[in-house]
Amino acid sequence: MTRLALAALHLVALGIGLGAVWARSRALRGDVQPADIRRALTADTWWGVAAALWLVTGLWRLLAGTEKPTEYYLSNHVFLLKMGLFVAILLLEIGAMKTLTAWRRHLARGETPPLDRARRISTVSAIEAALVVAMVGAAVIMARGLGSH
Repeated sequence: MTRLALAALHLVALGIGLGAVWARSRALRGDVQPADIRRALTADTWWGVAAALWLVTGLWRLLAGTEKPTEYYLSNHVFLLKMGLFVAILLLEIGAMKTLTAWRRHLARGETPPLDRARRISTVSAIEAALVVAMVGAAVIMARGLGSH
């Protein structure tokens, strides 16, 4: 039962995360208005929820061997590609996270945040969405048994 729950939560995180990062990208395109900032920050919160779900369920599944032994994953080239894509998302996210955290502080003080990085965050978010889709492709390939020795 744990195995099924972890797999389901891992997939639910996909839907939440992909939708959230795409919504964040869309909210920060063009001439950003106060409502767009609120939408972007709400989407960003859901993106964080998805990331936490992915990390917890993914690590649990990997280390507990709920699907396959840990060695299977660590020796699977497609799994390593998938993890490389995840690391790329994390690295791209650092700048966006710093800026959006600063925006939250500005809003908490009743200030309008500087929006000079909005377009960049929109672009980064769209790239992250594409990387999530690539991760899904890698997962599909792995599910077909490819990538292992």
